Parts: sequence; C-alpha cells; structure tokens
Amino acid sequence: MTAPDVPAPVAPGADHCPAPGPASAKPVRVAMVAGEASGDLLAGLLLSAMRGRWPALAAQGIGGPRMVTQGFDAQWPSEKLAVFGYIDALRHYREILGIRNQLKARLLGQRPDVFIGIDAPDFNLDLEGALHDQGIKTVHFVCPSIWAWRAARVEKIRRNVDHVLCIFPFEPELLARHGVAATYVGHPLASVIALQPDRAAARARLGLAQDARVVAILPGSRRAEVKHLASRFFEAAALVNRSYPAIQFVVPAVPTWKAPIERAARDAGLDHRLKVLDGDSHTALAACDVALVASGTATLEAALFKRPMVIAYAVNGLSWRIMRPKALLPWVGLPNILLRDMAVPELLQHAATPRALADALLHWLADLDGAGTAVAALVQRFTALHHTLRRDTPKLATDAIEKILQS
Repeated sequence: MTAPDVPAPVAPGADHCPAPGPASAKPVRVAMVAGEASGDLLAGLLLSAMRGRWPALAAQGIGGPRMVTQGFDAQWPSEKLAVFGYIDALRHYREILGIRNQLKARLLGQRPDVFIGIDAPDFNLDLEGALHDQGIKTVHFVCPSIWAWRAARVEKIRRNVDHVLCIFPFEPELLARHGVAATYVGHPLASVIALQPDRAAARARLGLAQDARVVAILPGSRRAEVKHLASRFFEAAALVNRSYPAIQFVVPAVPTWKAPIERAARDAGLDHRLKVLDGDSHTALAACDVALVASGTATLEAALFKRPMVIAYAVNGLSWRIMRPKALLPWVGLPNILLRDMAVPELLQHAATPRALADALLHWLADLDGAGTAVAALVQRFTALHHTLRRDTPKLATDAIEKILQS
C-alpha cells in the first residue's frame, strides 16, 4: 500500500474555523493514554479544548506534564511507554503489559464515556479493543502509519476503534476504503508554530549571536534514540566544527536524558560550542540555520520552522532487520513522506555515520553561505505544507468526539 497524493496547499485564510461552540455543563468522563512527549503535546491541546466545551470534564489515564497542567489525573507517566524499536519493547514488555492490564481493569470498572488513545498504537489499539468489546466508545488520535508500514494493522483499527482523528489530509479517504470512520483535524503543531518563525528573538533568548551559524541537534526523546544516535550526532557536529570554527550548536534535551546527552557532547569535545537546553525544542529550531534530527515528530517540527535538516534513524540491529522489509514507502522522514520526495537527506542505520551526517549538514551550510537557492526552494515547499496542515485542531477534534458521545 502506498500513500495517496497529498492535496495541494490551501490558500491563506481558507483554513479559518468557526468559533468554538458553547460550553456544556454536562459532566464528561474521559480516559486517555499518551505514550511519549509528542502525544503529551497533542493530548494537552485537546484537553484544553475539551475542558472549554465541558467544564466538568474528568480525565484520567496515562499522560505527561502538559496533560497534568490541564487537570489530567496521570495514574502512570507517559514516559513508561516511550520505547523505541522491537528490542526495546521486548525489554519492557512485562512492565508495559502489567500497566495496560491494570488500566484496563480500572476503566472497565469505572466505564468512562469515551476512551481516547493518543498515538502509541502498539499499546492503545489492543486496549481500545478490550474497551470497545464492552461497549465503551473509542477514539484514536493520530492514524497509525498504515500508509508507510504495517498495512495489515488497518483491520485491527476497523475492529477496535469507533473513530480516528487524522492529522494528515490524505488519511480519512484511505481509512474509508477499509470501512473506518475518520476526520481530518489538521496537525496541531501547524497552528502552534508561526508561519514565519522569529529567528532573531529565539537567538536573543538563547544568548546566541545574530550573525552566527547555528545547528540544532535533536537526538530524540526516548531512551533508545539517545543511545543509538547521540554519539553519532555529536561526532558529526565535531566534524562540522572543523570547517566552521565559530559555529554554535543547541541541543534541546528531555530532562530525563540530559545527563547522557551532555556526556556524549563532552566525549566529542564540544563543550565549548554547545548549549544543552531543558527541552525548548521550538526555540532551538527557531534559532538555528540547519537541524540534525532523529526521525519522528521533530522532523515535522523542523519543517514547520522552515529549516533545512538532515534526518537520521538507527535502532538495534535485530529491530532494523525486522522493520526494514515492512516499509511501504521510500522515505521515513515525515517531511519527505508528506512532500512525496527526498526533499531532505535521510541517513538510516549503517548509513548514519558521523562523516555522512557531517557532509549532509555541510551541504546545507555551504548553500546558505552561497546563493542559498536550495534552502530558499525548500522553505517555499515547507511553507506550502504548513498551510495544508494548519487547522483549528483542538476544536475539530472536540467536535468529532462530541458526535461520538452523542451517537
């Protein structure tokens, strides 16, 4: 199965959505599971809109800090589910299965009005099936990537999920072919990130010179990503530093993995040229000229910030041998998948050597120091993509959930 063509970008202003509907005093009980930092962001935005619609909303389950700030009762932290690849999942299988069984028992006893699984399909789809079989309405937010790999998963979605909230425009039609009800709600990051990011303000905030060359390094937010990519990324940065002695590097780090990231940077001899941030990936991307990014949501963030990037991906060798044959598309990075073109370089597994990563970064830097035509063309494509993805995601998702509750 291959992904259908992405629709042409909408004109500015065409993505305007009507004002939110009136708040309801009716109490709504929601259970949610978000499995990592990107899911926590999506769920936090959704919870804000849902609480505006239903002020008496009660929400519980598995979540992160953004959800907690919206009054979510996080009975387990989302980082418990943040595994990467088959081998990492196997190592934590018993713990994760125990969490799912405990949560399932609680929800079957308390029976929420709706369960909303935020991404994390390996955890959520089976849980959704158990709840759905007992008459609890189920919604899955973020369509599993059946258009990229694991196409057989669509039957599990059809069987276990009442409705899918899609963040990419081609997905509802694809799901409809398999009898799955779905709504395109846009990608919330497209509304959070400005169409024209303020590089000067971001550099001022980080204490970076306005005329410096800056590279953002994002080695991932999960344990195994940091393990497999951090040292490669910093060794590549050290090679770039040889060609650009005054270059600056900024690294937004999840607090949990800040220490190993700082250690990898020291081992590469980059202490003097590098700032490790407590999160704050958006400021890092706004401030940079080029980004080196682990494949995942961060690649889409970099595209929405209109930054040229190099995408890398590496996992345990056995995981790679299992996963690679299942790929249905020639790209792994979200910007390339959505543009249906190798718009930015992807260096995967054994190809992601420090030298290759450095050369790809140097290619972008050389263009910026020259005519800048390649970067300018990429910015134009990323801007069009941004318009396509920009919708009032929290409101559209809440509207769809309300219809499910009323059905």
